[in-house]
Order: sequence, then structure tokens, then C-alpha cells
Amino acid sequence: MSLDTLSSAAVKKIVYQQDSLLGKDPDKESNPYYHYFHARKYVYQNKRDSGLIAYQKMKGLKQDDDIELLKTYRVLTHKMAGGSMVEPALMGQIFAALKIAEQTHSRLTYSFYDLLAQAYFQNQDEKKSIEYAAMYFKHNPFNTHPVIKQRYFDISFLLASRLGDFKKMVHFNAQARRLAKQVGDSLAIARTYDNEAQIYSRQLQTAKALACSKIYFNYLKKTNNLNGIAYNNLATAFSQDKQPDSAIKYYKAGIAFEKRDASARQKDVYYNGLLEAYKMKGDLAHALQAADSAYTIELGNYKAIEAVKVAEIHEKYQTEKKDRNIAELNSRNKLNETIIKQQRWTLFLVLMIFLSIVSFFYSFYRQQRLREKNKLLKSENQRLNVEQKMLQAQLNPHFIFNAIANLQSLVASGHIEESVCYLRSFSELLRSTLEQNRKDFIEIDEEIASLNNYLRLQQMRYADVFDYKIVVDDQLNLNQTLIPPMLVQPFVENAIEHGFRNIGYKGLLNISFKIKDGLLAIEIDDNGSGLGPKPNENPKKQSLAQVILKERIDLLFTANGQQAQFKVSDKRINAVTGVFVEIQIPIVND
Repeated sequence: MSLDTLSSAAVKKIVYQQDSLLGKDPDKESNPYYHYFHARKYVYQNKRDSGLIAYQKMKGLKQDDDIELLKTYRVLTHKMAGGSMVEPALMGQIFAALKIAEQTHSRLTYSFYDLLAQAYFQNQDEKKSIEYAAMYFKHNPFNTHPVIKQRYFDISFLLASRLGDFKKMVHFNAQARRLAKQVGDSLAIARTYDNEAQIYSRQLQTAKALACSKIYFNYLKKTNNLNGIAYNNLATAFSQDKQPDSAIKYYKAGIAFEKRDASARQKDVYYNGLLEAYKMKGDLAHALQAADSAYTIELGNYKAIEAVKVAEIHEKYQTEKKDRNIAELNSRNKLNETIIKQQRWTLFLVLMIFLSIVSFFYSFYRQQRLREKNKLLKSENQRLNVEQKMLQAQLNPHFIFNAIANLQSLVASGHIEESVCYLRSFSELLRSTLEQNRKDFIEIDEEIASLNNYLRLQQMRYADVFDYKIVVDDQLNLNQTLIPPMLVQPFVENAIEHGFRNIGYKGLLNISFKIKDGLLAIEIDDNGSGLGPKPNENPKKQSLAQVILKERIDLLFTANGQQAQFKVSDKRINAVTGVFVEIQIPIVND
């Protein structure tokens, strides 16, 4: 725990010392601290896969003790390396470990707060990151130590920068510089100049920003601590100061620096910077090349991941083989040692060649499998889209049949003017329905317009039989919130055709759109005859709308893991009749 209070160079020295001392212990394999320092040594040597294997060999005296938590913390830190987004599964593992640490009152609890702060930072959630960074500092047993305080100030500055809080940026950088000068930490002092460059950049004082960035870069270069971020920050400062040639030079230097580490993923930030610098110069040909490189970065990262997996297999085998050979050599006569070594290296070379060939064919086979899988997924998506359109279209013949029946009734009754008016409204409704059926989603405003059109047509057919009202929650934006087309109309049709038929009072139909429990809730409420059996009616006909709606909800939402449901209930209680339908679907915005 106290290693956190030392400089990077001091920590590295102690790690190598402890690894050397513990490595001489005959019972080292049962000592968790041997594996711990051995793993950290591997990390310093850029043998990350071997480091992970060594961490996993750590065993505590009992389940969930501090040794097991230390192992968990190091493995999780290992998985988060690289700065990429932390996926939900990994976040769940971090929270599970934190829960154990808090329940057991572990001394390492602060480490998991720090891990969560880092995870939220990588996931662009700065507010959560600040919250857990503060908890890390509060619970750190060495929070009065200058190195720990310095790290907290640096983290706070970085988060303030992400949030665009200029005052806090200035405050935390001043605190960091004051503390660094008190303890004489030259690296920390230099880092405050890099922070100051960001402050000047936000003030559009590009010359001062460039000067500060140079101070930090030159210090790192002098102490042999340069990193890719330093190259990028200096290049960006040159670019903001309208010096595109210098910016291009350092962007390219940053790319070359990162390429030295074969295990690191390529970043598109350098190529995006080159794009802007070349555009500033008017060199559109090179700007296009930079844009193309940024675009293809994702493919390059994929290939790098595959290469790391192959290297991991090779490294694991090599480590295990080496351990077995060493144990064998120690048990044999010293006179045979030279011969055994020669045989071991000969075998190693043969295995290298064999593994290289196997790795090549394995990578080729895996790529072929992935291509086939992508083709199948694409085909399946197309099938689902077509199926969705077919299900959606199943509503249309039912609707058209009833609408034509309405028109037929008016013509037969001799109301010519009403028939013409009805025909005009019907044609407009039919046209909007056909247009909507080509879409997966339409605006609520469109759905309400279609419902109004349809209900007016039905009122013309059934004069004074029913009234209706459509209510929309103020929180909903009619022009931005989307729903599947023809979602409500089948239930409205059932209410009119089946609920209001042969009742001795005037029907009332209420339709509402509102937000409920984070979902879009659509309610259709009528005071008709309810769901009971009716003379001369086929009960299967009334349930068709429910079957189709369930299939559409499954295809559009639940198949994708989203929450969606509907419920149809009879209100036959306390002399109240009617049907209440509630549809709940996710809120989809344009």
C-alpha cells in the first residue's frame, strides 16, 4: 500500500528487488507476494500476458481476504489498461469486488474507489468519476502524503478540464504546483505546465499555451519519459498557434513513438490532428490521406487484438515450458547441464516454428469464420426487417375492409354529399396509411392525425353513437417522439365496431399519450359493452389486433432486450363496463 507514496523509479527498483529476493525462496510458488512482484516485473518488461498469468496464481489464506482482493484489484486494473471504454460486464466485476471490500472492511477498499473513478473517466462520465475520486482520497490511508495529494490534484484538474470548469482547472493546477515545489518534485512541476497550456488554450492565448507545452515536453525528453500524449499536446499547441508545419512534425513523431509499442492500440487523435494541420496548409491530398488513416484505425485495432491473442498463447506456452525445463535441469547432474540446455533450445526453436505455422492458419481460419458469421447476421437482419413490414401490413386489409363497408353503408342510404365527403376523407386517410407503412416509426403527431381522420369517418357512419377525446402529456414532443405506425388504430376500431354496437347509451372513447415509469404509455379507454361474447361475432376476429401487436412488439423491442408490453382488461366492475388497453413501449426520439 505504501508503494503509492513513492516515485515511479523507486517503485520499479523495489519491485525488482523483491522479485529477486522472493525468487530465491524454495517455497516461492506458495507465496502470493512472489507472484505479485513477479507479475509487476513482467508489466515493466511489457510482458502483459505473463503478468496477468502471474497475478492469477496469487492465493489467499481464505476466501475474500486482502490477498484475494489485491489479486482481484490487479487483474481488473490489467483488464482496464489502454484507456478504452469499460464494458458493463467489467463494471459489474468492479462493483462486486468493491462490495466485498466494504463488507469485510478491507484496507484496500480505497483502491476500488480509485478503480471506479478511472472506469467512469474512461466511459466519459466525469461526474461519477469526480465522486469516486473524492472517496478514494478520503479513504486512502496515506492521504496526507504529498505524492497522494499531488495525484488527487492532477486527477481533479483533468476532470475539471473534461467538464469545462475553468475556475476549478486554475484552482487545482495552482494547488498541484504549490505542493510540487514544496516537495521538490520536478516531474510534478513540469506536469503543471502541461495543465497550464490547456488553461491558456481555453483563453485563446495560443502563444502562452505553446510555451508551456514546450516546457513540459522538453522536460520529459530530458528525463527520457516522453509519451504519446506529450507529442499530441505539443502538436495541438502548434496547430492552435497557426504553425501547421511544426504541428505536422510532432503529430508524425507521436505516431512513430506509439508504433514502438507493438501491444498498444493505434489512436485516431494524431491523424485527426494531421487532418486539421494539412487543411490549414491547404494540402488537401495529405489531409485526405490522414482522414483515410483515421477511418481505418478501427480495422487496425482489430488486427492488433488478434495478434495479441496469438502472442498470449505463445507466451503462456513458453513460460510453462521454461518452468518445467528449469525444474528438470535442477534435478539432474551438473555434468549433463550443457547438453540439456542445447536440447531445450533446439526444441524451443522447433516449437517456435510450429507455433508460428499454427498461429497463421488459426488466424486465417478465424477470419474466414468471422466473415461467414457477418454474412449470416446481415441476412438475419434483413429477414427480420421484411418480417416486420409483413406483420405491420397485416393490419391494413382489416382496416380497408371496414372503411369500405362504412362507405358502402352511406351510399346505400342515399346520402350523396356525405358519401363524397366520406370518400375524400377516406382517400386522404388511405394515402397517409400507405405512406406510414413504409416506415418503421412515425411521429406521434402523424399517428394522432390519422386517428382523428379515422374517428371522424366513423362518426359520420355512426351518427351520435360515440364521442372521443385524444389527450397528450405536456412532457411529450409531438414532432420528435416516434412510435410504430398503426399501433393504436386496431384497438380504436375494436372499441367502435364491437364495444359501442347495440348499447343503450352514448359511447365515449378516451385516448391518451403520456410518460410513465420512463416508458411511453398509450391508453385506450372506452365505456362500451366490454370483452364478453357478442351475438353473431367471431371471437377470434377481436383478438387479431392483440396477436399482431404482440408480434410487432417482439420484433421491434423485446427481441433487442428493450422493455415493452401491453395489457387489455375488462372494466366490468361495480356496474362499469368497457375495455381498458394500456400499451407501454420505449421512448424513441427522432
